[in-house]
Amino acid sequence: MFLGAGLALATSACSGGILDPVGPVGADASKILIDATIIMLAIVIPTIVLAFWVAWRYRASNPKAEYLPYWSYSGRIEAVVWSIPILTIMFLGGVIWIGSYRLDPFRPLSTTVPPLEVQVVSLDWKWLFIYPQQGIATVNEFVVPAGVPVHFSITSASVFNVFFVPRLGSMIYAMPGMVSQLHLQADRPADLFGISAHFSGDGFSDMQFEVKSVPPAQFAAWLQGVRSAGPVLNLATYTQLAQQSENVRALTFRAVDPRLFDAISSQKIAPGPGPEPPTPEHAGREVSTGGRH
Repeated sequence: MFLGAGLALATSACSGGILDPVGPVGADASKILIDATIIMLAIVIPTIVLAFWVAWRYRASNPKAEYLPYWSYSGRIEAVVWSIPILTIMFLGGVIWIGSYRLDPFRPLSTTVPPLEVQVVSLDWKWLFIYPQQGIATVNEFVVPAGVPVHFSITSASVFNVFFVPRLGSMIYAMPGMVSQLHLQADRPADLFGISAHFSGDGFSDMQFEVKSVPPAQFAAWLQGVRSAGPVLNLATYTQLAQQSENVRALTFRAVDPRLFDAISSQKIAPGPGPEPPTPEHAGREVSTGGRH
């Protein structure tokens, strides 16, 4: 048990990953992972120790080891063999069920601070972030004020994808014709990264984006800078942006059509082509039928 706790604490010190969280959701997810590992080590470590002990105790050169070839049953051993796994499953189930309920991505965070609304669109092969309250948009760059909860509305303009910022927690699917909800928060200023966690074609491996958690004053200055330069994101510029491209550098839009996200998520704008299919029968993406077949 002490070895497991030490291993978990040593692993949690690694920087830049899911065990180095910067927000409440990431911290809770990290705690679940560490607790589950410690609970499982309570079985794994004794099992390994007993395996070596049995091999040493019942070696051929040990005349004191009692050999009972006709022994077949022991109620005490059966009780131990079955009770320990059952208790482990109960502990694991309790930890994970309670933690998963608290970390429901659709559930708002417990805070009195109004959330920042951000609309996320998965494209081939880049991420579009729309700030509807501020009227701006960015590509492959996400800036957020530290200490402010963020409510994400996430969809895909092409194939299925997965939105994931490891140090913030809670990866979630971006699906064409649907909108997923996610609530996250960065507690302190930090430079993070986000990834696409679902294979989506040729440019998948470089479909990453910068995440910057900055002080509120710096966020306000960043907003002012974005609004002062750059193009407007409307249907025409979005049509160009939606074309397949790889290794896309970060860019910003000083204004955005407020109806754009709804048009993308409801597929009033035709979805992107997705990966090139090997045959016409495998198109690589799904078009929503609105629940009807």
